[in-house]
Amino acid sequence: MEILRVENLTKVYGKNTTKVVALDHVSFSVEKGEFIAIVGASGSGKSTLLHLIGGVDRPTSGKIFIEAENICELNDDKLAIFRRRQIGLIYQFYNLIPILNVEENICLPLSLDNRQIDSQELNELLKLLGLENRKKHLPNELSGGQQQRTSIGRALITKPAIILADEPTGNLDSKSSEEIVALLKKTNKELKQTIIMITHNLEIAKCADRIIKIEDGKIVEEV
Repeated sequence: MEILRVENLTKVYGKNTTKVVALDHVSFSVEKGEFIAIVGASGSGKSTLLHLIGGVDRPTSGKIFIEAENICELNDDKLAIFRRRQIGLIYQFYNLIPILNVEENICLPLSLDNRQIDSQELNELLKLLGLENRKKHLPNELSGGQQQRTSIGRALITKPAIILADEPTGNLDSKSSEEIVALLKKTNKELKQTIIMITHNLEIAKCADRIIKIEDGKIVEEV
């Protein structure tokens, strides 16, 4: 079942001599439960694409359907609610709140949405993340890998339609990178979570079900 469809997505910055085409009529679809890697060099347009899918930015033209809803047609308030409930974001630099512990950081999206926290589901998620003994620790008391696992938990807690991972291993050593990739793969298989990950590392991309390669704002290869 299709969960995401991108149609002729274009993003242009600037005008005339300063005009930059970051994305040029990009189209593809993702099935529910797929793990997709989007690869490309710096400046290829992959981060722009992720931000558009996540509703963080708006396209110049084109359509983005998530669970059959064209998010490009939503006003800012509705888009913010949709993003909070249907999109899980994982960043390279974790973006954790330093004064909140692991448990509080993970539950933050639910708290902001005034949604009830299911303690059993939270404990199961902490176990999946390997953080059950770290739930009261602050971010500065954690390793980089543990901080990123907390970030993944925060993305998973709302049971989003799609998780978008922006270079999730870019700030980690090789051992921690392997652990994070294995965790993403595990959540994809065990929780049937749809994941779209951008990376410049082809070895990391190979863990995905499908690889989409972008150059100069265009899809040049799918494998």
